[in-house]
Order: sequence, then structure tokens, then C-alpha cells
Amino acid sequence: MNTIDLHVHSNKSDGSFTPAELVSYAVEKGLSAFALTDHDTTDGIDEALAAAKAAALAGHPVEVIPGIEFSTEYEGQDIHIVGLYIDYNSDFFKRRLTGFVEGRITRNREMCRLLTQHGIPVTYEALTSEFPGCVITRAHYAKFMLNHGYTKSLKEAFDRYIGDHGPCFVPRKKITPMRAVEIILKAGGFPVLAHPVLYRFGKARLEKLVALLTDMGLQGLECVYSTHSASDEREMRSLAKKYHLCVSGGSDFHGSAKPGLDLGTGYGKLFVPEELLEKIKERHEWMSRHPDKLRRTKILFTDLDGTLLNSQKQIGSYTREVLTAWTDAGHKLVLCSGRDINSVADVKRDLQLDLPGMYLIGYNGGQIFDCEKKETIHKITLTLPQTRHLLSEAEKWGIHIHTYSDTNILAPKMDEELRYYQHAIKTPLIICEKLADSLTCEPCKCIAIELKDLKKLEDFRLSLLPFAEKEEISMVYSNPNYLEFIPNLSGKGAAVKTLCEMLDIPLCFSLAAGDAQNDMSMIEAAGTGIAMINGSEDVKFAATLITHEDNDHDGLARALIDFI
Repeated sequence: MNTIDLHVHSNKSDGSFTPAELVSYAVEKGLSAFALTDHDTTDGIDEALAAAKAAALAGHPVEVIPGIEFSTEYEGQDIHIVGLYIDYNSDFFKRRLTGFVEGRITRNREMCRLLTQHGIPVTYEALTSEFPGCVITRAHYAKFMLNHGYTKSLKEAFDRYIGDHGPCFVPRKKITPMRAVEIILKAGGFPVLAHPVLYRFGKARLEKLVALLTDMGLQGLECVYSTHSASDEREMRSLAKKYHLCVSGGSDFHGSAKPGLDLGTGYGKLFVPEELLEKIKERHEWMSRHPDKLRRTKILFTDLDGTLLNSQKQIGSYTREVLTAWTDAGHKLVLCSGRDINSVADVKRDLQLDLPGMYLIGYNGGQIFDCEKKETIHKITLTLPQTRHLLSEAEKWGIHIHTYSDTNILAPKMDEELRYYQHAIKTPLIICEKLADSLTCEPCKCIAIELKDLKKLEDFRLSLLPFAEKEEISMVYSNPNYLEFIPNLSGKGAAVKTLCEMLDIPLCFSLAAGDAQNDMSMIEAAGTGIAMINGSEDVKFAATLITHEDNDHDGLARALIDFI
């Protein structure tokens, strides 16, 4: 029976064989097919395909399957997703890989800086020069240190410097495994969860992950693997059968980078029969004929100013086109803001944004409004005693503060700050000198505004820390002049989770986009967090991806298009 290997690496990532050498070695080993699945790159595929074509002409046919292995993160742990039969030349796939490359370069430059600080002078340019054409990984750092005499072994490099807990290790912001599955599917590929036993999750936790990924469109489980025992393989085959997944298998061959582990045979006992590939091909063919079966409803949570809206507080024509395509595909759209819900509704009306499946989130997550039902479906408020205390303290400090009813802004007096606020917010205003005494309804938030003395506003915030901690109130800046007070149980991140739960949309199908500090919680809560390139640095660090264009050049839409 013919044998195959569906998990193989070349020197384009962290293997030691060139792609052409892998083809020659596969012929030597008698394999009928192998998948080139380098880490986060497809740079070696053209070379391998050309070598396979030459081998076939010489009477030694071997199928090279275009593949990739994505490094992802789930619950703080590395998870690898293999993609088989990907259209690696598609514009969509190339754009996604560009994003991964940019993230790696940023991380690698920072690791070089830390290594230099620890007495190992190395630049990113020196690394890429020594390992040309490779996706730089920690294995390359270790080889560099060994080659230049900074360490006596690869293990020492990891133990002393670049291991997970080493002083020079910088974690790379990774996509979720769910997003990796989606990317592979959109590139026409066949997604497989790699070496599931290696994660040491335990049965329940692993099954939870497999169920999530299957819901996203996972098609295969790598049940046959170099380090799997016979019982491991039986358990994984049983799990694959339960979730109607194809069985896959591979050695995870890296050449000299993994001594003793051979192509096709692993550590000597691995056997991946060709019949597994035949079943994968059958499923892949069915997938290509039934693309609608793989579509999932997604939900986008987007901030307004600095994100969805341009500097003129409008939506660009291309952004409008993409949002229309988004909702036409059956996805949900949520406008999120620190503004009161009436003001968010005003923005929606002024923009003439009347799309199906829309929701509004106001007060930084305090209220969720269903646009089709025209009703509030969720609300969290401050208590009246909390609100009165905030009003009283602001008066002592001489800082403007106001709050809200269901229909109005409520303020103790008209001042410069309130006039400034009303330039953008058209919600009706009620002035009440003894506001603290006359409050009858619990508001979603209060907001303090200081236009001139930002230190005064920060000192005011610091003075309220003990009160806020005791009362479980969050204090967040929506911009340098606006300090907002909301319940801890509120917040945009909490609203993301709440609405996803109410609509029965898994978090992994959610996206959140923003540019400011009060957007961070939703960016971190969503399955995919999108930071605007014009956003703050902490927002960019929290995000899964950063837009290439700003809000004046349809940055969000250009990032969103690949998720439709």
C-alpha cells in the first residue's frame, strides 16, 4: 500500500531540507504524496511543485500538496492548524500572509533589541542575511547564537534567552485557530487540527476545541502522528468520527532540526496510508461544490469616531459598499459608542445607514438596542447613590459632569464644556441646578469633561480610585478630555459577549474595531480585534490585526472585506 505524509517542513520555515530536496527524498522514501506545510508561509511551494514535475518526467511521480501550518493561540496556548490544497496564489491569501509577516517582523525586531541588551548583538537584518528566504522563528535565533559562539547548544539558547519564560522572548500576537480555519476555507483549502494530543488538554477541553473548530468549518483531525501512541491514535480517530472529520496524518518532518524523526515514518513506526488522502480529496471536492454549507454568520462591533467615521463624521463610499456587502451576506452590524443611545441612533439616521441586522450599543456597553425591533434588549446602570456621589465630587473639584435619562442629557448647569459636548451630541438637554436631589432614574453612565487642564481631570480620577474600586465602577477615557464612569459589569467588551450570547453567535465569529482606550475591552473580547492604524498604541497592541489605512481612507472596510 502506498504511503503519504501530510505534515512536512522545508527550510523556508524551520526545516533543514530545501523544497526540491524534500521531493527527491520523498521519491527515495517511496511516498506517493506529501504536503509542504511550512509555518505561516507558502514560499517553498512553487519550488516543490517544479521539482515534482521534473521527477514525474523522470518516471518518479510524487504529488506535492500545497499547504501551510498556521500558528494560532487558544486560551493562552499555541494551537497549530494545517491547511491542505490551499490556493496560495489568491489575492486574499497573499494579503493574509502579508499581515502575518508584518507581525513577525515587529516581534523579531524587538527580540533582537532584547538580545543585544543581554550581550548578544544581533540585528534583524543580520538574521535574514544568515537565513535568506526563511520565515524567522526562534529556531533561527538559536542557530544564530550557536553559529556565532554565544551559546554551546540550541537548548542553551532556549533555556537562557528565548524560551517561553526567557528574558528575550517576545510573544507574537496570533490569530485564533477559528480564524485560521476560516482563512484556509476562504483560500479553497482543507483545514486540519494538527497533533491534537501534544496540547495535553484533557478529553473534555480538547473536545470543546474540536467542537468549536468544527462549527467554524474544520474538516480534518491529525490522528496519525509521529509521537502518538496506538491508544492516542484510537482516541483521536474516535473523536474524528464523532465530529464527522476526516482522518489526517503526518510526520512533522523538519530534517536535522528534529533528529531521529524521518519523512513518512516518523520515529520508525509511523504509517500514513494513501487511502486517508483519497477520503480528504473526496471531502474537498464536495466542499468546492457546496460553498454555502461552510458559511457562518458573523457580527461586527465597530466604534464610530476615528474608526467607522472619517474626519468629516461621514462614511466613505467604499466603506458603505463593504458594509452593505457585509449585511447582504447575512452578517450582523453593531454601532458602538460611549455616547448615549439616542445620540448613536441620531448618527445612524444622519448617515442613512439603514441595513438589515443592525444593533446599537451606547454608554460604552451600558445599553443594547435592536434596530429592527426598535427596543432596548439589554441595560446596565449606575445606582442613584453612586451617581449622586460622582456629581457631588465633581462639583467640589470644579469639573463639569453630566449624566442621562432615557431621553435627555441631565446637567447641573450650562458651561463651556457642555456647549463643546453638544457640538457633536444632539440629544435634548435638561438643566437642573439641584440635579443630585432630583434624579429619579438610574443612568447608564456619567461623564466628566475638562477642556483645558488635563492634569486636573487625571487628579480627579485618581481621587476617586478607592470609591470606584469599592463600588465596582470603571473609569475610562474616551478621549483625553472625556472621563467616563460606568459599572464594571458594563463596558464594550461585556456588551460584545452579551449580544453574541443573545444572538447565539459564538465569540469566534465576532469582530470588533476601534481606535481609543474605551474600545480595548471589545477588541480583546471579540474573536478578531481590529485596531485602526490611526489608533492609540495600546489599542494596536491589544488587537489581532492593524488596518493598513486610517479612518479617512476606508481603513476598516479594507480590513473587513476579507471577512465577508
